[in-house]
Amino acid sequence: NAISETLIEDLKRENARNSVNGKREASSQSNGPGQSYSESEIGAEKTWIHEIFQGTLTNETRCLNCETISSKDEDFLDLSVDVQPNVSITYCLRDFSNMETLCGDQKYYCENCCSKQEAQKRMRIKKLPRLLALHLKRFKYMEHLNRHTKLSYRVLFPMELRLFNVVGFPKTR
Repeated sequence: NAISETLIEDLKRENARNSVNGKREASSQSNGPGQSYSESEIGAEKTWIHEIFQGTLTNETRCLNCETISSKDEDFLDLSVDVQPNVSITYCLRDFSNMETLCGDQKYYCENCCSKQEAQKRMRIKKLPRLLALHLKRFKYMEHLNRHTKLSYRVLFPMELRLFNVVGFPKTR
């Protein structure tokens, strides 16, 4: 995500240089260099980076008490996936979309039940970007060492990537 944010900042600086007599040209709108983007600004100001790298995730949560499913769409520029010893990137992406149970301190506030409930949550890709950027999480906090340690696991990349966690795609095994 840092790379995409850097590219967006570069575009903002370029737009600032393209200003004419202190006023923006109609085609170049920017907040100026050094300012951060909010999610609404990213949605409003589409760049070539967004056209190439932006996809949409669907975050689905199902209350285990009333069975109500809520979903929220979120745009992304890259996906951060956990790595494990000797697995493929396909496995990492499948693991990214695995169902997770929210319980204990992490219970979900259900709007239907009006209270915190145990729930199941998962993220799936709703819209694929033209170019999928993956961030491999190669550092993990080791509590017994009290620090982050680099994971030097080998991750296999197939010549053809099959995505099983895309909304609307047929489920194949």
